[in-house]
Amino acid sequence: MAPSKQYDEGGQLQLMDAADRIEEEGECFDNLARDKLWRCEEAAGCWYLHLQWPHDAYKKESGSDLLIKRKSVVRITTGSQALDELLGGGIETLCITEAFGEFRSGKTQLAHTLCVSTQLPIHMHGGNGKVAYIDTEGTFRPERIVPIAERFGMDANAVLDNIIYARAYTYEHQYNLLLGLAAKMAEEPFRLLIVDSVIALFRVDFSGRGELAERQQKLAQMLSRLTKIAEEFNVAVYITNQVIADPGGGMFITDPKKPAGGHVLAHAATIRLMLRKGKGEQLRQNKDSITDMVTANSKAG
Repeated sequence: MAPSKQYDEGGQLQLMDAADRIEEEGECFDNLARDKLWRCEEAAGCWYLHLQWPHDAYKKESGSDLLIKRKSVVRITTGSQALDELLGGGIETLCITEAFGEFRSGKTQLAHTLCVSTQLPIHMHGGNGKVAYIDTEGTFRPERIVPIAERFGMDANAVLDNIIYARAYTYEHQYNLLLGLAAKMAEEPFRLLIVDSVIALFRVDFSGRGELAERQQKLAQMLSRLTKIAEEFNVAVYITNQVIADPGGGMFITDPKKPAGGHVLAHAATIRLMLRKGKGEQLRQNKDSITDMVTANSKAG
């Protein structure tokens, strides 16, 4: 690489070799990046956005430290004894649980049930904490909370007061809501974060294969933020996901479906639940099954 020309303060011509030029450009880039990052942090006004540079970004923990951390995991009942047994006791904190399926398969119904069960005391398999609900499709119905709370023997108004609700309209809005919730979780005892659904706005704001790579990158950033919140505040993260057609699902499967979001979403979720709906009378039973089991469990308790 040929040397480049540069003039000093006295107007004398100086030559810079390639190594010097790269080093200088690198310093300029670092200064610019640092300035932009700190201005972003200042604008956000949130301690949760504290930025670390690569040399101190890696926190070292021993196996004993991680074991102690795992002992703090809280398992929140889903209202279904069979599902709780399948999950090892319920929805876990410190991780992401994903439920995917077609519309009316019970994903949002489970989210409403968790809004109530999370507020139960620990000895009743609850989380003894508040709930944050980010709604991207307008499916949250407070009137559905009332009968669930009553079946648990809880005050419906108190339960609703402990649910922090936010409606998101774009993927950027969704991401910014997470930043605000993180600041609130630092001040109040939250135990559950619901995003219903996590993929809907990404499918609206990004269309076609030309924008697929950018969509997956933004989705990965969103999921990384959710993981950070789960680990930082010991909350359970429950997300719902849509399904898409799966042409390679197999010739013996009628109308095969697979979860949207690709491998990015698959790797982010610790637990994945596939929900399916039945037909006719079975569909009605499936829709109310979680609520019915909540009633049975409440009477048994």
